[in-house]
Amino acid sequence: MRINTNVTALNVHRNLVATDFELSKVMEKLASGLRINRAADDAAGLAVSEKLRTQVRGLQVATDNAQHAISMVQVAEGALNEVHAILQRLRELAVQAANDHLTDDDRAQIQKEVDALLAQIDYIGNTTQFNTKKLLSGDFESTPLTFQVGANAGEQVSINISAVNTGALGIDSLSVGDLASASDAISAVDNAISYVTSLRTHLGAFQNRLERIISNNNIGVENQSAAESRIRDVDMAKAVMELVRYQILQNTGVAALAQANALPQAVLSLLR
Repeated sequence: MRINTNVTALNVHRNLVATDFELSKVMEKLASGLRINRAADDAAGLAVSEKLRTQVRGLQVATDNAQHAISMVQVAEGALNEVHAILQRLRELAVQAANDHLTDDDRAQIQKEVDALLAQIDYIGNTTQFNTKKLLSGDFESTPLTFQVGANAGEQVSINISAVNTGALGIDSLSVGDLASASDAISAVDNAISYVTSLRTHLGAFQNRLERIISNNNIGVENQSAAESRIRDVDMAKAVMELVRYQILQNTGVAALAQANALPQAVLSLLR
């Protein structure tokens, strides 16, 4: 046996260093909850994981965008609901005025209410806004509102919103001053009601589409988060088993190193 170089101790020490290294890696995984803490742990897995993480975060922001779009649509639809109510009242007044038992003064009083209601429609059309954007002004009749509702480029939806004012509705000169005018007013208001109904249906369909997009995005977030977790997160049960294994190897290695270091001394004692 050579006692100048304790080969056995060197081998045991080398294995003990390797065990300590693996033990530190397992403890890091348990502490972080991640199987991949750096690229060296799994370069390919890290690349896939980062792509999935990018998609998840993109979908989450896109979902927020879709929710903001719904809020915008709801503001416009709420205003149109009020316009609808005004139009219904205008129709009642037109029907009331289309009656020969009324005097000119009676119709003049009805006209005052008609004019006030028409002014309110214009006010709603000019002031309904979301984040400073006037939704019913006609600004978005030819240039649509566009929303990024997906994680990737090009995943957008758009909507055009027609102008809502007395001119667009064809009732800016609505009059009930005589029987013929009142009769014409009924038809004009009916057309305006159809216009607003069509626009509300358009907005409602767009809102339904946005809600389906949000649902689909949420499913995508759930599935891709699960996939990312399977790649990146640590299997706790497996890691604990590895921890116990390396702790046993470490304890055994320390004991073996002590024995290996004691061998030369034992040989020397025999030579005395």
